[in-house]
Amino acid sequence: MFLSGEHRHGLDDKRRLALPARLRQNARRFVMARGWEGCLSLYTEDEWKKLLAKLDGLPVANKVHARAYKRLLISGAMCVDADGQGRLLVPESLGRYAGIQKDVTVVGMENRIELWSSERWASYKRRAEKSAAQIAAHIDL
Repeated sequence: MFLSGEHRHGLDDKRRLALPARLRQNARRFVMARGWEGCLSLYTEDEWKKLLAKLDGLPVANKVHARAYKRLLISGAMCVDADGQGRLLVPESLGRYAGIQKDVTVVGMENRIELWSSERWASYKRRAEKSAAQIAAHIDL
């Protein structure tokens, strides 16, 4: 469980990201994959296995969208290990997908960590804040 929170960090010259200590306390090995809305998602191996099990249960025989989602998610996923200082390498291909060049916003999302280009995160957050009341009206809390 990665709780919550928002942390700003930068990639170093070798494309490594220092993960906040409180977000890496449960794991040193992660699966990094394309996330929703243009971010990257980090899962522990256990959470990744749970997600794969859910995906395996999807009825995909005649479901073009479900198959496409599974292909995109799984084909881009990579195992990444935090080094002794808690840094993760952000592969070029995944960084390109998320628009991550230097400044990164790390967001704790309960069962995963999201990595956002800080610019993309700020834009997404502004849009979400403007429509928060409408969003809340459509979900049953």
